[in-house]
Amino acid sequence: MLPTPLPFPVYDGPVYDANASGSAGEFGDLPEWDLSDLYPAPDAPELKRDLDWLEAECASFAADYEGKLGDLDASAMLTCVQRNEKISAVSGRIMSFVGLRYYQLTTDAERAKQMADLQEKITLYTTPLVFFTLEFNRIGDDAYQALFAKNADLARYKPVFDRLRAMKPYQLSDELEKFLHDLGVVGDAWERLFDETIAGLTFEVDGEELNIEGTLNLLTDSDRARREAGAVELARVLGENVKTFARVHNTQAKEKEILDRWRGMPSAQAGRHLSNDVEPEVVEALRNAVVAAYPRLSHRYYELKRKWLGLDVLQVWDRNAPLPMTDDRTVGWDEARKTVMDAYGAFDPRMADLAEPFFDKGWIDAGVKPGKAPGAFAHPTVTDVHPYVMLNYLGKPRDVMTLAHELGHGVHQVLAAGQGEMLSSTPLTLAETASVFGEMLTFRKMLDAAPDAATRKVLLAGKVEDMINTVVRQIAFYDFECKLHEARRGGELTPEDINALWMSVQAESLGPAFEFMDGYETFWAYIPHFVHSPFYVYAYAFGDGLVNALYAVYQESPDGFEDKYFDMLKAGGSKHHSELLAPFGLDASDPRFWDKGLSMIEGFIDELEAMEG
Repeated sequence: MLPTPLPFPVYDGPVYDANASGSAGEFGDLPEWDLSDLYPAPDAPELKRDLDWLEAECASFAADYEGKLGDLDASAMLTCVQRNEKISAVSGRIMSFVGLRYYQLTTDAERAKQMADLQEKITLYTTPLVFFTLEFNRIGDDAYQALFAKNADLARYKPVFDRLRAMKPYQLSDELEKFLHDLGVVGDAWERLFDETIAGLTFEVDGEELNIEGTLNLLTDSDRARREAGAVELARVLGENVKTFARVHNTQAKEKEILDRWRGMPSAQAGRHLSNDVEPEVVEALRNAVVAAYPRLSHRYYELKRKWLGLDVLQVWDRNAPLPMTDDRTVGWDEARKTVMDAYGAFDPRMADLAEPFFDKGWIDAGVKPGKAPGAFAHPTVTDVHPYVMLNYLGKPRDVMTLAHELGHGVHQVLAAGQGEMLSSTPLTLAETASVFGEMLTFRKMLDAAPDAATRKVLLAGKVEDMINTVVRQIAFYDFECKLHEARRGGELTPEDINALWMSVQAESLGPAFEFMDGYETFWAYIPHFVHSPFYVYAYAFGDGLVNALYAVYQESPDGFEDKYFDMLKAGGSKHHSELLAPFGLDASDPRFWDKGLSMIEGFIDELEAMEG
């Protein structure tokens, strides 16, 4: 199994298309990353040492094992797997360091060059390792089962190799797989073009020059004229650059179509389902349940919001507008930290203990800075270091929820690190569990402390909006991607073609309360998930539905829940979702499971409607 040359996440957080820009000082002393736990400096001798080791070890590994995997006994196979794991750890450490530096300042040519250069080197070094997956999957089924049965230490890795063998029907020849591995840096270059184009866009609103974060932030402004100005300017600049974004999407989708065709993948989504270790019918059940619930969820909620805002019809710049009864004060960093840590600690003191070092040891980069990547994420780096969390903190209540979300990821990654490099990574369908659960704990703590009905209403409405952004919005995104990749199989797509696909899912998901401004059809262009990780987005809806069902179990049967929850997080990628959910009495393959999760959102909307009298 190959080490991933760039084990880097896509942007993340409860609201995926409304982040921010502003001055850090007003929010308190915002933390910055200390990357020295990875390497002391970009020119550190330790970095060169690890690169040299990696080059030599990859060559040595290939010389020792290529053509011989099928003849290894269990003990020799264990040694082979552990050497492979060490290669993954060293390459992961290198790329985490240069990747995080780059995301701190994507406009810095030196950082971009170092990341690209090292990506190319590691791709070159690891190309000889392509044989490992291919040969391993040529081991006969009986011999494969017998190998793991003979050695308990080797058997621990079996879940990884079971997932590997799921790719067996889609493997190409050794020579082609090596070619495709080498060619991967070309696809990465298109991702960099997207990142650098987005980071370099400039917008002008009321005489002020803004980056994309600042412009998207205007869509949550309390002043409707400011929201409209932000949306119009966003549409103008995206429209001017839409040909570049259409080229990126066309190229990425075509590359994927070629790979899928050569591999014999049954659909564009199939590779994502395989990597997520989830059955296509489970994803389809989720998708169908959410789409069927659009009228009961987003359509109902946005009709309420239309009334609260006193409008005849909502425009797209009203979707993330603050409610008129919302307190628009900013939340300082210290208050945000206390809010989240209190919620974590109230659930289980162990959870707060695990989160504490993120604040005190330079594991969070919170401030908004020119050239910094937008959004938020938690990156696990490697299992013998620790995760790093990136935020763009602007003191909004949603930023507090984003902190709770990303810290949840961080806690999950710390707990799963005990599984080691090959088993710690959780399939994306479960990767959002701890993050969304962290949000839910923080929300419930704030809701319980609400001093009056008006505050409770604001909190409930905010949570419903976040859930709609996490469930409804992401499934609409998933449908857009499905349509985009299907259409690209028929030929080159013009910007107008992609715009039309985008608009085809918007009215259905948002409902009749909305009108859509001219230019909104280009708003697909800035969403990074489509470029960085096709079909990733349904993992958010999966995670939210899963957590809603989990939280219902917690409310119904709290005794012993915490220990089962921690065991689930510690398992990392060592178990299938069915095994992880079984202790809670949950089954994601049952369509009623998703209805249970969606009913929690529906219940919140019921309460909001009841407040209207």
